[in-house]
Amino acid sequence: MWSGSCMSFARRVVIDTGVLVSAAIRPESVPALAFERALLQFDVCASDETLAELETVLMRPKFERYAPAPLRPAFVDGFREQVTLVTVTSSVTDCADPKDNKFLALAEAAGAELIVASDPHLTSLHPWRGIPILPPAAFLVGIR
Repeated sequence: MWSGSCMSFARRVVIDTGVLVSAAIRPESVPALAFERALLQFDVCASDETLAELETVLMRPKFERYAPAPLRPAFVDGFREQVTLVTVTSSVTDCADPKDNKFLALAEAAGAELIVASDPHLTSLHPWRGIPILPPAAFLVGIR
């Protein structure tokens, strides 16, 4: 396991792609504030698969109007430098949307305290195997 963080916290969190994309294209949004708080108070965890999805989704042409193409890879690079990269060795099939299972598997592998997600397929599972799955606003209200 490699940690790109300068500081290490005992608490770990997983953030889904939707929250990260919102944070990247709307820096003053609730998801951006949740992302910032997570970076300050937790080890934010990612896997190769979740990083690849973030890069793919964020580079979609539809986001050009919100953030120019050169800024979006910079967000991904900055995110990559700040996260704890976790190797996921088991799969999970609990989510109705199979593409979202990677976040559950990551949370399990990382020993995450919670998942911050905007995807209803994930938030509808709250709590999943004892791990809270909170939308960004609830995360901001509930985390000390």
